[in-house]
Amino acid sequence: MPRLTGRLVVASHNSGKVREIAALLAPLGVEAVSAASLGLPEPEETETTFAGNAALKAKAAADASGLPALADDSGLEVFALGGDPGVYSARWAGPTKDFAVAMERVQDELAARQAKDFSARFVCALALAEPGGAVDVFEGEARGRIVFPARGLQGFGYDPIFEPEGHTRTFGEMSHEEKLPLTHRARAFEKLLAALS
Repeated sequence: MPRLTGRLVVASHNSGKVREIAALLAPLGVEAVSAASLGLPEPEETETTFAGNAALKAKAAADASGLPALADDSGLEVFALGGDPGVYSARWAGPTKDFAVAMERVQDELAARQAKDFSARFVCALALAEPGGAVDVFEGEARGRIVFPARGLQGFGYDPIFEPEGHTRTFGEMSHEEKLPLTHRARAFEKLLAALS
């Protein structure tokens, strides 16, 4: 298991994800650098699971940078849609990564199925890789429900249509500090920290 010290590559070009992961790493005194800032290419996500894609991205970043790397693969699973968009969450946003398009597609698909169940979950797989070494993966989830119309301009991705369990505001309506402890990413990170200790 790699140790979390010094510099670590956050294997993502998504500034929202990088910000959340950097905030989780900050109390450990780890300097998080993004794959984008190092000019590392984004590998094609060819796996069919969050864990598979996270491991693929972490390994590619660790091997390319010579530093330990932490990658996240995450997405929204809507139960009435059979778990879609799932691992294809980013692809539903199209080539321009326009999540207004993706959220509209979720609404259209739910309407087409005349869904009565709006329960959903965000899933996150965090993979920690050493250059040329092993990869460890940790998964977390945040359960809640889909709401329309979209509410809030905070966060990123599907946050404006996801209301976490026990709350009446969407992730999109919460400040970064309010949202972070409730996220699938924070839950996966807790498991990672438990394994390191």
